[in-house]
Amino acid sequence: EPFTTFFLNANENKFDHPERSFSGIGRSWRNCQRDTADVKELIPEFYYLPEMFVNSNEYELGVRDDGVPVCDVELPVWSKKPEDFVRINRMALESEFVSCQLHQWIDLIFGYKQRGPEAVRGLNVFNFLSYEGAVTLDNLDAAQREVGSLATASVFFLHARRQRSH
Repeated sequence: EPFTTFFLNANENKFDHPERSFSGIGRSWRNCQRDTADVKELIPEFYYLPEMFVNSNEYELGVRDDGVPVCDVELPVWSKKPEDFVRINRMALESEFVSCQLHQWIDLIFGYKQRGPEAVRGLNVFNFLSYEGAVTLDNLDAAQREVGSLATASVFFLHARRQRSH
């Protein structure tokens, strides 16, 4: 909680199909690598909230096509428990290596590699409908607006410079 209640309220009190549920780190990684429509965001909770990987309320989340029930998130073999996974991910995120590469991520998300040839070279290209301005809602008639709409969500990320002692 509160994530489960928010999700259920937004989805007619139903969980998603078990195959689409976030049930394992490895599964999600593989799916994102082979299916360009399967886009995931590493939300901040990945780096500080081990409880998000545990179905502590024992909700019935269904059974995947391979017969495995969806329950706790399956973690990589190198993490024995969710606390290990979060700790190691946070150490990686806060590492000097990531800090030295952060400008490249900023270029992909906010900078010159968002669109055009640089986006193609950076493997940062998505379905054209996912880009702001791809659909002009004013040009849709009433029937088209009833069928569906395109919503744009902007996420602003403030990255505070780490204080380093010298």
